[in-house]
Amino acid sequence: MPTILVADDQPDIIEALRLLLKGAGYSIETARSVAGIIAAVESKPLDVVLMDLNYTRDTTSGREGLSVLARIKEIDDSLPIIVMTAWGSVNGAVDAIRHGASDYIEKPWDNTRLLTTINTQLELGNAVRAGRQLERENRALKRTGMPELIATSPRMRPILDLMERVAPSDANVLITGEHGTGKEVVARWLHAASPRARSAFVAVNMGGLSDGVFESELFGHVKGSFTDARADRAGRFELADGGTLFLDEVANVPLNLQSKLLRVLQTREVERVGSSRPKVVDVRVLSATNVDPHKEVSAGRFREDLLFRLNTIELKLPPLRERREDIPALAAHFLKRQSTRYSKQLAGFDPAAMQALMDHLWPGNIRELEHTIERAVLLANGDVVRTADLALNERGSGSAQPLEELTLSEAERTLIEKALARFDGNVSHAARALGISRSALYRRMSAHGL
Repeated sequence: MPTILVADDQPDIIEALRLLLKGAGYSIETARSVAGIIAAVESKPLDVVLMDLNYTRDTTSGREGLSVLARIKEIDDSLPIIVMTAWGSVNGAVDAIRHGASDYIEKPWDNTRLLTTINTQLELGNAVRAGRQLERENRALKRTGMPELIATSPRMRPILDLMERVAPSDANVLITGEHGTGKEVVARWLHAASPRARSAFVAVNMGGLSDGVFESELFGHVKGSFTDARADRAGRFELADGGTLFLDEVANVPLNLQSKLLRVLQTREVERVGSSRPKVVDVRVLSATNVDPHKEVSAGRFREDLLFRLNTIELKLPPLRERREDIPALAAHFLKRQSTRYSKQLAGFDPAAMQALMDHLWPGNIRELEHTIERAVLLANGDVVRTADLALNERGSGSAQPLEELTLSEAERTLIEKALARFDGNVSHAARALGISRSALYRRMSAHGL
């Protein structure tokens, strides 16, 4: 049963809130002074603090409450605090949020809104605390020099456990998931947690390789083997020798070239274009795709034997909409990074902005969230990010806005999203439908955060 500290200097206010919250299934602690609030926070396990800002008779400035906010955050910075004010002052509410409050309620309060606000803050507070607990339990995921993984939701826990078991091995791993779900971050983590960490991590976008350069890029070439081969060149397999090769968007390899990739995976030998001397390479192969590889096999677009070679272990990353508990931590991480990048001092998100982040469907997943936070940092004109700064439109909530009502950029993004959805994320097919090359489509997808 969640415990709420109700703090106010008026006994009738405390009693009214005690009856309301007890009836809603909460355990209640009370305090009538600043000292009582601090004593309760220091001595009792609390889930939410619901507190007035004034405790001295004839005082309406709220300064007492603002000072105690800072003290509570020193004791437990994960504890959600909802402030109550009888004055309905927007400035006072903003000051409270700047000092660490999570949300505010005006007196006299609306019971439904009060309970909804408490439930929201309970969920957010639990997510933050669960994340910190999981971080303590999985310290291996936070070792010095490791790519930072922010993943605390229940949907991610079995994936993190599997990553820890698989990382020290040489097993080939296929990472699947929608665009923007963090597949390359996972690949880099697997490399960094493996015995190969001191050797190279080489990434190659397989969907961006045309038929004419496929072999040269992957296997290398010797001088004079074709018109532009002015010097010997090592391919990606050789560059990754002793380390890890990451094949991104591997399902987009044309069918006629898949046999050449399969041969190298089977023999662990590469031959540069124009050479007849095979070279043995010691490479661990990690690969990724945003489409279902098994459907690609069934459709005849991907070799089944190649899939068997790539997915000794398969990691399926969920979309962000299925791991919403991670949104507050991810948003805070990106806010800190972008604030540093653009030399801005932003304390966090106001409650409405955080709720907007939680409600958005994020079709572009973590990549879209990062771009949204970067844009918000640039637009922010205060100490916190507000809903208007996020500039979220309705495309993630399922509305179908006519193309003629969109900007040119929004219309282009919508067409790309529809083409990708039509072909289950297959970039090659979507590019053909749009009448552009795969490389051009990748550039435009990147520009739109897809």
